[in-house]
Amino acid sequence: MFFKKDKNKIENSFLVKVCALLIHAAKIDEHYTDNEEKIIKKTLMELGISKEDLVETINKAKSIEDNSNQILDFTKEVKNLPNEDKIKIVEALWSIIYSNNDADIYETNLMRRLAGLLYIDSKTMGDIKERIKVKNFK
Repeated sequence: MFFKKDKNKIENSFLVKVCALLIHAAKIDEHYTDNEEKIIKKTLMELGISKEDLVETINKAKSIEDNSNQILDFTKEVKNLPNEDKIKIVEALWSIIYSNNDADIYETNLMRRLAGLLYIDSKTMGDIKERIKVKNFK
């Protein structure tokens, strides 16, 4: 778990940006589904957001994502996280992408760009992708 339940504003704003990144991945194929929203909620809960703050965080993140034209805003702080925390976020991103059992060109391009922005090597990114893909196709 990233943060304790008594988060301060800095941690809250960080989680809003992480949520915006997850929403961006969910919307990139122009089909934002209930299943993707469930994955986002589950991920935020795993990262330490309380149930009381969940809806507000998602609403703020949707607004930020709607008004942003680049993913750099969402990745600045994430790239400085410990590797295991970045891996959790990347796993959530791949889970969102493969929630419909397919990854289109826009989604795979996003993940290629994120690998560079988050300083994740291509082997690690490929391993995570395959693990999530196998999990989703069971």
